[in-house]
Amino acid sequence: MCMADHLHGKRIAFITANEGVEQAELTSPWEALARAGGEPQLLAPKAGTVQAFNHLDKADTFNAARTTADATVHDYDALVIPGGVANADDLRTDRAAVDLVRRFFDTGRPVAVICHGPWVIIEADRVRDRTLTSWPSLQTDICNAGGNWVDEQVWLCNRGPNVLVSSRKPADLDAFNAAVLEVFAAAHARV
Repeated sequence: MCMADHLHGKRIAFITANEGVEQAELTSPWEALARAGGEPQLLAPKAGTVQAFNHLDKADTFNAARTTADATVHDYDALVIPGGVANADDLRTDRAAVDLVRRFFDTGRPVAVICHGPWVIIEADRVRDRTLTSWPSLQTDICNAGGNWVDEQVWLCNRGPNVLVSSRKPADLDAFNAAVLEVFAAAHARV
C-alpha cells in the first residue's frame, strides 16, 4: 500500500465545540489524514456549523457531519481533539462528547490531542497515569488529574489501553501530524 493511502477506508472523528476551535489545529491534521486516505468527520454538540478561530479572531466555518450525541465510537477508528481555549472549555461541558472520548480510550482506539484539547480528556478521567504534553497552562490541570505533563513538541504515551498522541500548539503541527499519521497507520495495520 502506498503512503498516500495507508489509511484508506479508516474513519477518523474530529470532536470540537460549535465555536472556538483553533482553525489550524483542525484543518492541518484533517488535511494530513485525508491525504493519507483517511476519512475525517467533524462531530460537534449541535448540528450545523462550527465556527473556527485564529486565536481570538473569527476564521472559517465548517459543517458538523454528526452531533456528539448521535455518534458512536464503533463508527470510527481513531479520534483527534483539536485545541482552542473556548473550544476545549465548552466541549468538556458536553456530556455526550466526554462520554464518547472516554469510549475511544476504553476501546483501545488511538487518540490525538493538541493545545487545550486535554481538558476534555481530563473531564473524561483518562489522563490518570498517562504522560502527555499540552499548552503550558494545562500543566497543573493534567497533574491534578493524575497525569504527568512534559514540555515536548509531541509526545506518544502507550501506557494505557490505547496510544495517546499529544502536542502543545500550532507551531508543533508538523511534528504532531507526522506522529498522528504514524500511530493511526500502525493501529490500522494491526486490524
